[in-house]
Amino acid sequence: MYLQMFHKFNTKTNALLVFVFFLFFIFGNTNLFGQSKVYTVVLDAGHGGHDPGKSVRSKHYYEKEIALNITLEVGKILEKEGNINVIYTRKKDVFVDLYERGRIANKADANLFVSIHCNAHHTQASGTETWVLGLHANKQNLEVAKKENEVILLEDNYKENYKGFDPSSPETIIGITLMQEEYLDQSLDLANIVQKSMIKDVKRKDRGVKQAAFIVLHQTYMPSILIETGFVTNTAEGKYLNTKNGQSNYAKSIAKGVANYVKQIDYNSVAKEDVVIQNSQDDVRINSDIVFKVQIASGRRKLETKSYNFNGLAGVERVAVGKSYKYYLGKTSDFTQIKKDHQLAKKKGYKSAFVVAFKNGEKISVEEALKTE
Repeated sequence: MYLQMFHKFNTKTNALLVFVFFLFFIFGNTNLFGQSKVYTVVLDAGHGGHDPGKSVRSKHYYEKEIALNITLEVGKILEKEGNINVIYTRKKDVFVDLYERGRIANKADANLFVSIHCNAHHTQASGTETWVLGLHANKQNLEVAKKENEVILLEDNYKENYKGFDPSSPETIIGITLMQEEYLDQSLDLANIVQKSMIKDVKRKDRGVKQAAFIVLHQTYMPSILIETGFVTNTAEGKYLNTKNGQSNYAKSIAKGVANYVKQIDYNSVAKEDVVIQNSQDDVRINSDIVFKVQIASGRRKLETKSYNFNGLAGVERVAVGKSYKYYLGKTSDFTQIKKDHQLAKKKGYKSAFVVAFKNGEKISVEEALKTE
């Protein structure tokens, strides 16, 4: 009888141990069943407090209120993603200095900075546009940047905080863009994904992705974008922006774009790459139309592709893009190999290096490229 009792006890114990091990395997192995990295996204609701932003007072349309409502809802959606940590520069109607908004993002060592605004014009202009920090492409872009930057004049001691930055000076605006060239490509990728999401889901006029020297973007040291959701001065668009439904639709589309970008860059983390390789029996070869490269740098300087210019890295490729240049390491359809190149670039000091993909010479997302496996 004792032997039978022991056998039953032993069987139940083994079953319990197997069950516990199974749970540990599923929930403990983040590389296989969950996100191994948490991405911090700083959401910045434009203006606030005694700075109402662009407004139509006769209709009680205030940019600071619309931007805050959209921002808070974007945050709620992103927080449900599981691998995204959301930080706000403001969660109520208060004035926050532009340099403080950047400080919040830098202190948090954020991965992304997203500033949300509304637009205005003396005409019935309409549509959505997304901005990244960069040299003004034309006089119109310069004027847009100057208008947004004038908010610093409302701050105390702004001359000390911005070390003589003059929001009306083209020379100053050109100078500050050089500090964030390292993140320009990532910012452009994020801007394009978010812009496409808004155009598709909110069905607004596409005013494109543009570059200008916004001081709030200059203050941050990570990929950063500024979204002009729509025009409060447009009769129909202003009314839509001021409704709960309109704000909700903008929020959903922005959150969707940010989440999609995070999924894309997640393929460049070691854990995500390891999952892909494990699932494909140690060797991921994509069809010959797809080429992977590691982007290690970009900027306006034209460097000779000698190893001494790139911390000893050999085989660097230089590609001209407009008036700038991009520098790539590796060129292969083997994702396993590009992973090794990516790690090599990081070991050589290129901490912000990332994998990019091309199909028939056209740049596509890494996620899309891997689907062609």
